[in-house]
Amino acid sequence: MDAQADRPSGPGSTSRARRLGKHALLIVLGIAMLYPLLWMVSSSFKPTELIFRDPSIWPSEANFANYTEGWTALAHPFHFYLWNSAVIAFFSVVGNLLSCSLAAYAFARLKFRGRAVFFAMMLSTLMLPIHVLIVPRYVLFSELGWINTNLPLIVPKFFATDAFFIFLMVQFIRGLPRELDEAARMDGCGHFRIYWRIIMPLSLPALATSALFTFIWTWNDFFSQLIFLTDPNLYTAPVALNSFLDGQGRARGGNSSRCPLWRWHPSSGSSSPASATSPRGWPRRA
Repeated sequence: MDAQADRPSGPGSTSRARRLGKHALLIVLGIAMLYPLLWMVSSSFKPTELIFRDPSIWPSEANFANYTEGWTALAHPFHFYLWNSAVIAFFSVVGNLLSCSLAAYAFARLKFRGRAVFFAMMLSTLMLPIHVLIVPRYVLFSELGWINTNLPLIVPKFFATDAFFIFLMVQFIRGLPRELDEAARMDGCGHFRIYWRIIMPLSLPALATSALFTFIWTWNDFFSQLIFLTDPNLYTAPVALNSFLDGQGRARGGNSSRCPLWRWHPSSGSSSPASATSPRGWPRRA
């Protein structure tokens, strides 16, 4: 019995101990990574003078007025700007899915002269930064009288201007068997019916990916919305959040309380709260 007790543990117990050690390390690292988020939530309930003086997660003095003051600090309540962002994001998703899928079907299934050249030209537009395109776009939309409307942010999406999503769908459609197209053509289907009845249902993974990324990128598109929207009644959530900051990127309001508005703040480039204050002189609702 003593000899059996003195035997070294087998490889199973060693691997189990390693797994437990790895999980314990991951739990500790996860808690450390969650602390800034928990601190941000906790700070939203604290008065301004206690935010940096009290590093604890649980606030000793809760102030729920931070949220109500931040939500109504601008000319409209903040859900007004969230609705503006939602409208632009919705139509951008619809436009990208329709136009980019049509262009992708043409590149993946149709044979026409210059297809490779046009496809290469389309891919080359991925290397053009927005700062190169914004001036000619602004001149064009200004001549059309679209400045200070939602049209410059929505209409281009219906003309397959996002080469990334065209390329994504082209690669996906090329992986679908052509025998399905040939069988549909034998049944009398034309190109549009093949696209709508065969390709589109089979391309749901690519369409879902395109819709998700289009929504995220459109929702967080601060630069274009700031350029084309100057009327406060058309402000989206990113532009409205920027109104809470002064020219140096600091929160306005002095000793006013803060309220984090949960989204990716466009001006900071990181996931952080936008300080919603209620300083003197800001426009408020009547």
